[in-house]
Amino acid sequence: MMLDMAANATMNSVADYLRMNDKPAFEYRDGELTQKHMPTRKHSLLQHRISELIMRLFAQYESLGEMHVRLRADRYLIPDVAVQPRSHIQDPYPTEPIPLCVEILSPDDRFGEVVTKCEEYHEWGVPMTWIVDPESRVAWEYAKGGRVHEIPAEGSITASDIVIPVASIFEVLD
Repeated sequence: MMLDMAANATMNSVADYLRMNDKPAFEYRDGELTQKHMPTRKHSLLQHRISELIMRLFAQYESLGEMHVRLRADRYLIPDVAVQPRSHIQDPYPTEPIPLCVEILSPDDRFGEVVTKCEEYHEWGVPMTWIVDPESRVAWEYAKGGRVHEIPAEGSITASDIVIPVASIFEVLD
């Protein structure tokens, strides 16, 4: 189903949304569509790198890019990277909270809007979110109930038992 939809367009139903195949991706909040910003090459490289590191280093997790998550019946978001335990794979997309959602900044993203999106994941029950900026090569952790915390370039970004050196994320950009 191809729909000509502008950002923040009203949509009739969740069923219509789930049948959409428009690109770029849209998120669905309470009957409204919000178009995700177009990713850049660096964004895509980091998305792949983070997923690859998690799946290679932490075999107990599945890490996928651009997978829908259903926060409730009328809210579907698309984290840049979604991490779920292999012991509890949710298919075709998670409907129960997962351990980690990652957002990678695109040039048109506003940091405050991305933080607000992370808060939506937290309200759903996701304990940790990461925000990664490919341009400035900065990474932040944001724990549910906490504050956004910048991780030093020589530090490691964490989510429960997932620990990845920040430098290993950004080395793909060199």
